[in-house]
Amino acid sequence: MNRDIKSQTLEELQAELRAWEQPAYRASQVMEWLYAQRVTTWAAMTNLPGPLRERLAHEFALYALALVTKQGDADATQKFLWRLADGALIESVLIPATPALYGEASDRHTLCVSTQVGCAYGCQFCASGLDGWKRNLGVEEIVEQILAVERWHAAEARLRGGEARTDPAARLVNNLVVMGMGEPLANYEHLLKALTILNAPWGGGIGARKITISTSGLCPQIRRLADEPFQFRLAISLHGATDAVRDRLMPVNRKYPLRELAAAAEYYQARKGRMITLEYILIAGVNDGLDQTAPLVELAGRLHAKVNLIPYNHVEGLAWERPAEVAQEAFLAALEKRGVAATLRREKGHDIDAACGQLRLKTERVRPAA
Repeated sequence: MNRDIKSQTLEELQAELRAWEQPAYRASQVMEWLYAQRVTTWAAMTNLPGPLRERLAHEFALYALALVTKQGDADATQKFLWRLADGALIESVLIPATPALYGEASDRHTLCVSTQVGCAYGCQFCASGLDGWKRNLGVEEIVEQILAVERWHAAEARLRGGEARTDPAARLVNNLVVMGMGEPLANYEHLLKALTILNAPWGGGIGARKITISTSGLCPQIRRLADEPFQFRLAISLHGATDAVRDRLMPVNRKYPLRELAAAAEYYQARKGRMITLEYILIAGVNDGLDQTAPLVELAGRLHAKVNLIPYNHVEGLAWERPAEVAQEAFLAALEKRGVAATLRREKGHDIDAACGQLRLKTERVRPAA
C-alpha cells in the first residue's frame, strides 16, 4: 500500500518533489490543500499541474476516515465513530468550550483522539481494552481524526448557511488531548510524527502547549518524551496513589510501580518545567475513600502536579460504580484543604457513552448479529 500523504512532513515532501524536479513551493501548496482546505481528492488541488497530481496520486494514498455514526448535540460533547480503511473502528470525542481542564483560560474546542485500535494494557475500569489490542494507528490515521472532525463541522455549517472555517489560525480544533482508545506512548513513533504535523504552522497549527499526551505509566517513554524538543503537556492516568490500588486497577503498575513512575514524572517535570496532571477516576469502594487522599497529596506535592478527578463512567460488563456526589465533593475538599490544585470534572459526555471505546464496542458486538 502506498504511503499516505498525511504521513509526510513538509521537509519530506519537499525532498520527494526535488527528486521529481519539481519546485519546492509545490510542497507548500499541497500542505495548504490538506490542512487548510482539508480536501480529500487530488483533483481538488486545482493549482497543481495535472501531471504532478497524477504522479502524486500514483505515489501516495490520500486517505479519509469514514463517519459511521455520531452521538451528541451541537454545542455539547460529541462522539464520532470512524471506520478505517481495513474496517476497524475508532473513536474521537469533541468537547466544546469550557473552563479549562489543563490550565488555560478556556479549552474552546478540544478533540480527544485515539492512537490504537483497542488497547493491550487492560486497565480494569476501561472499555478500550475489553476486546484486546488490534493494531497501532498510522500517522495519517491520527492526523486525519482532526481533519475529519473539521470537515464534518464545515459541512454542518454549510447546511445551516454559515461560514465554514478554513483559516488554520481560526480552526475548530485548537486543543488536543491524546486520551482516546489505546496507550499513546505504546505507539510512540507514529504519535510523535503525527503531533509534529499537527503542531507545525504548515500543518494543524495547534500549539504544543495546547496538546496533552496521556499515559498509563510507561516510564521509559515518559523519559524519552521529556528529551524531545516539544513542550507538550503530560497527563498521567494514575487512578490510585498506592501500589495496592494501582495493582488492582492497572496491570502496568506491576511492571512500572509508583516509585518508578514518580521518578520518570519528576524527570519530565524537571526537563520541561511544566505542571503535570494526575488523572484520577473515582470508583466507589476502590479509590474514593478519604484515606486515599493522603498518599495522593504527597505524590501531587512531590511532582508539582494538579489532580483531575473524574467520576467513573459506567462500562457495560464491568461491575464498578461511580461514587455518590457527596463522596466526590468530600474527596475534592480533602485535597484542596491540603493545598493540592484539584478539579472535579463535571458531566461531559456520560449520556452518550463517551468513555473511550464504549460506542465502538457496542457497534462491533451488534455487527455480527446484523
